[in-house]
Amino acid sequence: MDTEAVRALFDIQMRRDAAPEPGARVERFAGVVRQTGAAVHDWTGVLWSDLDEETADAAIAEQTRWLAGPEGAGREFEWKLYAHDRPADLGDRLLAAGFTPGPAETLMVAEVAELPLDGQPPRGVRVETVTDAPGVFLMAKAHAKAFGAPAEALHARLLDQLTRSPGSLVAVVAMAGGEAVCSARMEFHPGTDFASLWGGGTVPEWRGRGIYRALVAHRARIAAARNIRYLQVDASDDSRPILRRLGFTPLGVTTPYLRQG
Repeated sequence: MDTEAVRALFDIQMRRDAAPEPGARVERFAGVVRQTGAAVHDWTGVLWSDLDEETADAAIAEQTRWLAGPEGAGREFEWKLYAHDRPADLGDRLLAAGFTPGPAETLMVAEVAELPLDGQPPRGVRVETVTDAPGVFLMAKAHAKAFGAPAEALHARLLDQLTRSPGSLVAVVAMAGGEAVCSARMEFHPGTDFASLWGGGTVPEWRGRGIYRALVAHRARIAAARNIRYLQVDASDDSRPILRRLGFTPLGVTTPYLRQG
């Protein structure tokens, strides 16, 4: 893979020229692209920026003013910073403006045609497609247990997305008997060469059995059937080595800088 070319394509299609998620809107300012979710629990933040030492502070101040206003009230706002974004000290400037950095993740991309598609879940585990509220509840329950964090906002977002635009994603849950042990989704981005993979966290007692790998393969098969060229993941430290073995290539590091409205 020509990593520089693919990263440039990702920056253009998925960040600079990004279409809004279902129900959201994308606004373009001088050097900044911001998405505002339809509801308070929807993702809101900066997708892309093209700034320098002279323009960065003013751009940050504009976003914090908006967040402090009536439309930003109650929202979690994320400035999604990539290591190749400029200026080089943009993270420090965000920190000084009251943003809090979250855990860094690795931007990874794979060509769907190069991925192994035959991965299957272990014995006793089945993969179910989620299309309704009970399935979303199971997804959120598995997510909360896997990541050790509340999943109420994820639960609300997925319910909204399945209602507003069910064709914009594929959501799945891995079941062991009646227990949800892993959940994941793939979101589609019409007009781009990419689909994105999210979730995949496995509850602690079921880790190390190939469930995460099986859910990647399951989604990759769907992507291949839809002639999607690339799959993109923001990979945690736990998932990065698995994805490397499957054929994903690191393109850089992304860090969420968060601020509450």
